Order: sequence, then structure tokens, then C-alpha cells
Amino acid sequence: MRIAIFGPNGPTGRRLTDQALAAAHEVVAVTRRSGSIPARPGLTVAVADATAPAAVDAAIDGTDAVLSALGARFSKQTITTYSASATAITGAMARHGIKRLLAVSSSIADPNWRPTGAHFFNHVLDPLVNRRLGRTLHEDMRRMEEVIRQTDLDWTLVRPSGLFEHPVVTAYHTAENSADGVFTARADLAAGMLHEMEERRYVRTAMGIITTAVQPNIAKLIWNEGVKKK
Repeated sequence: MRIAIFGPNGPTGRRLTDQALAAAHEVVAVTRRSGSIPARPGLTVAVADATAPAAVDAAIDGTDAVLSALGARFSKQTITTYSASATAITGAMARHGIKRLLAVSSSIADPNWRPTGAHFFNHVLDPLVNRRLGRTLHEDMRRMEEVIRQTDLDWTLVRPSGLFEHPVVTAYHTAENSADGVFTARADLAAGMLHEMEERRYVRTAMGIITTAVQPNIAKLIWNEGVKKK
């Protein structure tokens, strides 16, 4: 399958690209930064701003599916990366007749998500980190989800919990809307997206995905994901 991946330079996008190539998919890595992705067999690099409709239109031409791993850092300012890119991508897909779309969102987008037994997370970390520091980011994720829901594409909104690095894929869990867990390894997120792309279990709904086999260091996670300059 020929796949367009948006956000291939990011930590999730790199995992997604590596795993897709290892699975013998052809990958079109769509990035704003010319020369930022080294050449590899099966990989084509398309230079495009994901929020620019004409550039996106050209980048995805000839692909069978689109996977978005675009991300943004926490900011007090209004964030539009997710919703603006979703508008450009879904419009281009409709024009080309490309139906399959998977876009990374967050468990936070589910208003009913509260991990079982995670008292410290639910009452301290979530209100502080996600609902306060990440408020503008998650607001735009919700706008992105609404843009995608209004299309007639075969979309899946992929909702990981707190993202962290782990070198290998584990026995991750998925569920409709959101999954009952606090953390998601990026290796598992990428593997779950590629599996769902073809299995189509969660078409036109959200897929929660979590990792339970390993757990990250919480302080390091907050620093790496919300504070450290990337």
C-alpha cells in the first residue's frame, strides 16, 4: 500500500515511517523541511506545509491512505495546527478519491475518559498538565476531530494516552472512543495505526490505544512531552 504520512519528523511520525517501511509499504513522507529525511528504499519525500491545500493536494496524489501524526507543543496561544491541517488533508483526499484516513488525537478528546485506579493522574496530573498547560492544544485536537467527523471519508481518530518512548512494540490494547489506561508507547501507537489501517475495526469512530506492559517515569515524561524544546 502507498501511504502518505504527515509529521514524519516527529517522534511518533518517525516510528510510523520506520514500521511502515519495515512492513513493505511505500511511504510518502510529507514534511515542511526539505532535506530533513534521509533517502531509503520505498520512501518518497514530499515537501509541503500540511495546512496549505494546494501543497497537500500535490503531496498525496497517488496514495491509498493518509496517516497524520502531526503534533504541536503546549502553548498559551491559540493552536490551529491540527484543525487547519485536517481541513487541508480531508479536502485533498476528497478531490483525489482517497478514502482511508487515520489521524492522531488524544484520549483527552473523550470527555468521559478517566483511567481506572489512577488517582494521582486523574486528580493532579490531568487537571494540571492536560486541562491547564495543554488546554489550547487539546481544544484544537477537538476541532480537528470535528472537521474529520464531518467528512464521508473512512476515517479513524486515534486516541493515545500519555505518550512515551519504548524501543519495541508491546501487547498494546485498543478500545472504541478511548482505552482504560494512562500511557501509550509510541511504538505501540504506530503499530496500532498500521494494523487498523487495514483491519478497519474502528472506521468512522475513535480508537483508544494504551500500553500496559511497561510504564514510563512520570517526571521524565512531563519534561520530554510538555516542557523540553523539540
